[in-house]
This record gives sequence, structure tokens and C-alpha cells, in this order.
Amino acid sequence: MKAILLLRNRFAVSDNAFVEIAVWEVPNPVRGSNHRYKYRLALVVDERCLMRYDNEAGKGDHKHISEREVDYAFAGIERL
Repeated sequence: MKAILLLRNRFAVSDNAFVEIAVWEVPNPVRGSNHRYKYRLALVVDERCLMRYDNEAGKGDHKHISEREVDYAFAGIERL
């Protein structure tokens, strides 16, 4: 099984801001995660990412708040 793109959308929040989400179902959990999703959810304002949830390989589920990175307890795609 290859990675399957389940969702990819970008929504304008205002003239200078958008939210973007992308979710893939993967055959095996991404290193550091215990589920079969690879995901990215970002809030971008004035071309700067202010907040992002993702599960980069090796880092597991986490969120970025500006320059800070903290753990995130992934509770499913619907919750994300």
C-alpha cells in the first residue's frame, strides 16, 4: 500500500491569512507516531506560519506556535 491523499484544502481566513490542511493515510505509522496518518494543518498570516500541527518523521505528533515546538496528543482526523 502506498500513501493515499485523503484531504488537501486551503481556506482563506482574510485577505492576508489562510488555513491549509493535508492528510494522507500511510501503510505504517510515521516514525514517532502510533497511527496511520501523515498530516499537516497550518495557519499562515502575512506569509508567516503562526501555528502548525504535524507529525514530521522522527518527531511524532507536535505543534508549532511561531518558533516554539510542543507535543500534541493526536486524537484523530476529525479532532484535528
